[in-house]
Amino acid sequence: MKPLILIGGGGHCQSVIEVAESTGRAVQGILDIPEEVGKDVLGYPIIGTDDQIVNYIDTCEFLITVGFIKDPALRMKLFNRVCEAGGTLATLIASTAYVSRHAFLGKGTVVMHHAFVNAGARIGENVIINTFCNIEHGACIGDQCHISTGTMVNGDCKIGNDCFIGSQSVLANGVCICNDTVVGAGSLVRKNIIRPGIYSGNPAILKIKK
Repeated sequence: MKPLILIGGGGHCQSVIEVAESTGRAVQGILDIPEEVGKDVLGYPIIGTDDQIVNYIDTCEFLITVGFIKDPALRMKLFNRVCEAGGTLATLIASTAYVSRHAFLGKGTVVMHHAFVNAGARIGENVIINTFCNIEHGACIGDQCHISTGTMVNGDCKIGNDCFIGSQSVLANGVCICNDTVVGAGSLVRKNIIRPGIYSGNPAILKIKK
């Protein structure tokens, strides 16, 4: 298995490094902004910038390790740069996570420690399934989403592209959430969300329109 190049050297990078180490995946280095080159993250060197992606496409696989809370634009941009250069995006599952063999994970997706992805679930590309998430049977999560720590996505839920679901949120069975939506931490989503925006509360209601 080829070593990993991680793109983005912040806090999310540290979490992905820990997941990679738990699976035995080698990390060759990190690409970040010019000011960070020569430094390291948890002992792994920052060896260049994203302009140098092309240098590693034959020997390494890539993961986007820039986080996403309110805006996935940078993750999307870097993901697309790897694809346009002909690079391969890895899919990474923590050693303590469980992903059913009947589930599907898209390229570039990371499943963090103690997460559970049940049978029939479909997870898109470049997605973060964070620590202690539960993605139940038949759930569908779009591309460039971040399902944050401890979130419960119940059976047959559908989450669109570019969504952030905050920590400890609960989505009731069969709920649909449209693209480009943020759900605040600790929210309970009981009804479909059909307009992009920032939602929070119990039940979750629109706080800020997009």
